[in-house]
Amino acid sequence: MNKQIIVAIGIIFSFLGCKEAKSTKTAALNDEVSIIEKVANAHGFKDWKKVKELAFTFNVDRDTTHYERSWIWNTSTNDVTAIGNQDTITYNRHKLDSISYKINGNFINDKYWFLAPFNLMWDRHNFTFEHQKESIAPISKTPVQKLTIVYGNNGGYTPGDAYDFYFGDDFLIKEWVFRRGNQSTPSVTTTWEDYKDHNGLQLATMHKNEDGSFKLYFNQLKITFKTP
Repeated sequence: MNKQIIVAIGIIFSFLGCKEAKSTKTAALNDEVSIIEKVANAHGFKDWKKVKELAFTFNVDRDTTHYERSWIWNTSTNDVTAIGNQDTITYNRHKLDSISYKINGNFINDKYWFLAPFNLMWDRHNFTFEHQKESIAPISKTPVQKLTIVYGNNGGYTPGDAYDFYFGDDFLIKEWVFRRGNQSTPSVTTTWEDYKDHNGLQLATMHKNEDGSFKLYFNQLKITFKTP
């Protein structure tokens, strides 16, 4: 793959899911907060505390192009190893310099695609939200519930973005919409499918757009759990 294609794909996806910012906007502390917990827990959030290390490869197929990058994340120390086509770099997320800050933005993006249900809990003080018990999924056109979250406008890699999560009565996400800057028009709409169960963690490994010309998926998944 030539350098121009890699750069172009990196630009397209570097803004997706780049969260973990402090914000003055928070999820309202009322009974609706439980919907956040229900979605997160349906995906195994309560079992996340057992994870010691997570390794995965983030893949993007768009038309005839393919892009991938791999990560190893030690959740205890917050050390991250970024594995590219040419370089392997390890850094600590508590000690970012100008180079690791940029790499960490890619990591946050890829991790968000993979673990967005858990980020509902990790980021719950950084966004406002709205829950609709009756909605229509944008791709399948089936009746579902909808949870919309809007991040605050301060800090982070891409502040002010919005996400619409679509799920059924089992609270497993079936589709989602990313709206950059909380614009009304979707920036990206994909499925959540090919769920894999890893000791209670329910992880969607495939995302597709409506016509299948875009696929974002995860492979080479390895999860190391803490010793009881």
